Amino acid sequence: MTDEAVSVRTVAAAATKRAPRRRRNLRDTWWRHLVGIVGIVVSLFPVVYVISSAFNRDNTLQGASLIPVHVTTDNFTNLLRNHVADTSGGFSDAPYLHWILNSMIVAGCTALFTTMLGALAAYAFSRFRFKGRRMGMVALLLVQMFPQMLAVVAIYLIVLHTGTVFHFLGLNTLTALILVYMGGVMGVNVWFMKGFFDTIPRELDESARVDGATPSQVFWGVVLPLSAPVLAVIAMFSFVGTLNEFIIASVILQTDKKFTLPLGMRGFIDQQFAQHWGPFAAGVLIAAVPVVLLFMFLQRFIVQGLTAGSVKG
Repeated sequence: MTDEAVSVRTVAAAATKRAPRRRRNLRDTWWRHLVGIVGIVVSLFPVVYVISSAFNRDNTLQGASLIPVHVTTDNFTNLLRNHVADTSGGFSDAPYLHWILNSMIVAGCTALFTTMLGALAAYAFSRFRFKGRRMGMVALLLVQMFPQMLAVVAIYLIVLHTGTVFHFLGLNTLTALILVYMGGVMGVNVWFMKGFFDTIPRELDESARVDGATPSQVFWGVVLPLSAPVLAVIAMFSFVGTLNEFIIASVILQTDKKFTLPLGMRGFIDQQFAQHWGPFAAGVLIAAVPVVLLFMFLQRFIVQGLTAGSVKG
């Protein structure tokens, strides 16, 4: 075989490899588009209905529709003024701004302290070898097997008696609620972060120690910056879960000014403010804004953090 024939075959093989792949026809993938469209419609239908109810003048769900007939912004203005119309034609006090501020404080503090304390515990379980390490991990796992709602009575009694000694940790205080939330999610967060810390090479720790770094400097300067994805996911889950929690908050908090958002918003659909679904939907939309902004800010970490730690590398 001549050199010219070899070169022709080589050029032909290279051209074949570089040939673009045939695009899939819509006839082959139409069902995927159909499934995606159905999923989008099902997901967005409740959101569109809530938006319509928020801008609808009627306060009942019977008169609500996807496209509001009588568009108004009174539901939002009344909430921001901390009052809502009642059945007698007047206004009742509804400290919505207090509720959303309390929710932001409780959810933000819970997410921050849970993430940091969980990271410290997970780093200890991942990097150090000490007596009782395995039993400690098993104990954290066993505690998570029981729902927190089973301990409602115990939580109430503990907070009640603690408040007689430390008033800032008693009933109707936000600090007590934050501590209860922190204890409820600490175990699963430690397990989740430990799996991620195990994927970080130990050679980085050793090289930092060779340079004279202490264990705390290794944690804050090496391990923690590399753990940004999992920390973002843990903080996101803790924030959203705490923001939506109702049962534990209803046991500890007792006055309107101390209510979190779920407790306060419940008043719009029971006998406290009568049934006002318009202000309820408006309050839900306003409360969704911080969550959406947080998702947008942390979205580049969420996908990576959800899959990290599932396989030890």
